[in-house]
Amino acid sequence: MITVRKSEDRGKGKIDWLDSRFSFSFGDYYDPAHENFGALRVINEDWIKGGAGFPPHPHRDMEIVTYILEGAIAHRDSTGGGGTIRPGEIQRMSAGSGIVHAEFNASATETCHLLQIWIMPSQRGIQPGYEQKRIDPDAVHNHFARIAAPDPRENEVRLVQDAEIWAAKLDAGVEAIHPLAQGRKAWLQVAKGEVVLGDQTLKAGDAAAVTDQTQIAVKSNAPSEVLLFDLA
Repeated sequence: MITVRKSEDRGKGKIDWLDSRFSFSFGDYYDPAHENFGALRVINEDWIKGGAGFPPHPHRDMEIVTYILEGAIAHRDSTGGGGTIRPGEIQRMSAGSGIVHAEFNASATETCHLLQIWIMPSQRGIQPGYEQKRIDPDAVHNHFARIAAPDPRENEVRLVQDAEIWAAKLDAGVEAIHPLAQGRKAWLQVAKGEVVLGDQTLKAGDAAAVTDQTQIAVKSNAPSEVLLFDLA
C-alpha cells in the first residue's frame, strides 16, 4: 500500500529567520494522524536565513540526522563534535543521555535549505556522539545507495536503530528500485524534482508511506533527489 503525504498538508512554522515544514507532529504542530512512522519521528524541512540559526539547546535519546539541500550549516555540540555540513554530506548526532548543540547558517547572506531527521533509538541513555561523512556521489547517481545504517560501511553514518537511510539523485527519465524485505516498511521523501511512485506523482516536499510491498520503484520526471527510510 502507498499512502501519500502531500507537501501542502504538512505542518508549518515561520518566524523571522526560519521557515519550516513538518511531516510529523513537532513543537506547536500536533497531528494525531502523523505523529511518527515506525521509528521515524521527525522530518523537518527548514529554510534558515543567512547569519541565523538555532542557539544552544538540549536533546536526549534521539538519533538526529542532518541532510543539506542547499547552502551549509555549522554545528557545535557539548561532546566537542562539530563541523560544517554541505550538500553531499550526512551528519548524525546521537543525543543519548543528553547533549547540547547549536546549529547556525554557515553563510551570512545565503539561505540554508535542509532536512532535519529524528529517529527514535533502540537504546536509551547511550553515550552521546557525533559523526559526519561524505556521500559517494557515484553511488547515489541514478541509484539508491545507503547512507545510514546500524552496521555502517564507508560513507555511511551509524544509527542506533533497525533503520536505514538511502539516497538517490536521479537524472530525468531514470528508474531506481529498492527491494523491501518482508516485514519492512518505507518512507519516501522527495527533496527535489518530481518522481512517479506506483500511480502517484510526487513533487518536492511530497512523501509516501509504503507498506506490504516487495520493492519500491521510483521513476523521475525531472532531475530529482529523494531519501528513502527502510524501517522495521
